[in-house]
Formats: sequence, C-alpha cells, structure tokens
Amino acid sequence: MTSAQRSGLDLDTSRVVLDEADIARAITRIAHEILERNKGPQGVLILGIPTRGVALAQRVAAAMSRVEGVPVAAGSLDVTMYRDDVRLRPARTLEATTIPSGGVDGATVVLVDDVLFSGRTIRAALDALNDVGRPTAVQLAVLVDRGHRELPIRADFVGKNLPTSLVERVEVLLSEYDGTDAVVISAAAGGRA
Repeated sequence: MTSAQRSGLDLDTSRVVLDEADIARAITRIAHEILERNKGPQGVLILGIPTRGVALAQRVAAAMSRVEGVPVAAGSLDVTMYRDDVRLRPARTLEATTIPSGGVDGATVVLVDDVLFSGRTIRAALDALNDVGRPTAVQLAVLVDRGHRELPIRADFVGKNLPTSLVERVEVLLSEYDGTDAVVISAAAGGRA
C-alpha cells in the first residue's frame, strides 16, 4: 500500500502535477541554484526535514556532488518536538536527527522539505537547528511551495510554485518511500493538508 493510499488519496480523482522527470529536473535546478548562490559547495550543509525532506536533501546533495566533483554533506533534522501543534495532532514517531561530523557551527545550512505550506514546520526547524548549533546562514529549499503562509517564511529555492486552495491536498510521492516519484494534487476531505 502506498502513502497516497494510506492517506486516503484517490489517485483516480487526483491530478499529477510533477512526474519523475519533472522532479529530477527540479532537484537538479535547486542544486545548481544553491551552488550559484553560495559560490560553490564549501561550507554548505544540506539538512532534510523528515520524512520526505530527508530523501530530497540526499538527492540535492548528490546532484551538487556530481556538478562539483566533491562530496556535499547531508543529514536530517527532526522537528517533531519543536512543532507548535504537538498537542493538536496525533502522536508522531520521532525521526533521527543526523548532523554530519563537521556540525552546523559556521556552516551555511540549507533546510530541505517537500512542501512549504503554512511555514510552521520551518519555524520548528529553525528552533531545532538553534539547539544543534549556530550556522552562519540558513537557507530553505522546497520541492513545492503551495502558498497559504501563516508565518513570514519564504523559500530561497523552489522546485515548483503550486497555487492551491485550502481544500486541496498536495501529496509528494518519492521512490524511497512510495515506489514512485510524483507530486499529486487532489481535493481533501476535511480541508487542510
């Protein structure tokens, strides 16, 4: 059973807005933009926000490594206990926070997530990052920016801007978790995704 099926997403009434090739191109573009903005990979650390942000971070770091010919450090940053809606949502399993050996102090950290929506996950990530160390700068890369921000947070690198209504659901499927790569949009029962 795929993640889409578990979440009640009906792929027959959904619309694929990014397919595997589109996602690959978006990741390549994001990798190039990160390298250009930071004048290369030196001092850049890529941290994915679980769950799908981790796989995307690994893909972005690999694409940067292919371009530059040097390894680019990637890890993960769990934000579960930093969320402001912990009491409002069902309990979620804590994920691993994996910081590469150099740490975040003095690094340019690029946070990577699958969908930017209200901005609350990114706010939580900034709080979590503060407990790990003090980076020189923090940048944000997302595969999809769907709008509807509740906090003043903006992505530096975006794979696809996807204006949505609040009654639509955006689901990112990645081969590492779902066996396929796609971004799907559908009407969601109950509104917010």
